[in-house]
Amino acid sequence: MQVKVDVLDYAMEGVLSVKCKNRKWRLVAFISKSMNPMEKNYKIYDKEMLAIIRYLEVWRYYLKEIKVQFEIWMDHKNL
Repeated sequence: MQVKVDVLDYAMEGVLSVKCKNRKWRLVAFISKSMNPMEKNYKIYDKEMLAIIRYLEVWRYYLKEIKVQFEIWMDHKNL
């Protein structure tokens, strides 16, 4: 399984994917959420961490049942 997170100045999105037997990644879930005014003032690394935490909470039922490790992907180097 793989969690991909992306954050803009005003919104965040996350994609949960699974690797199938044919080695292709398939979409399991997608979430997009706009940020409230307070969250929009966060630094970019705090926004990225907020997105990771938020989506891990939402998808915890999928992720806690798998027997293998999953990866979290993002485009911010500081994290």
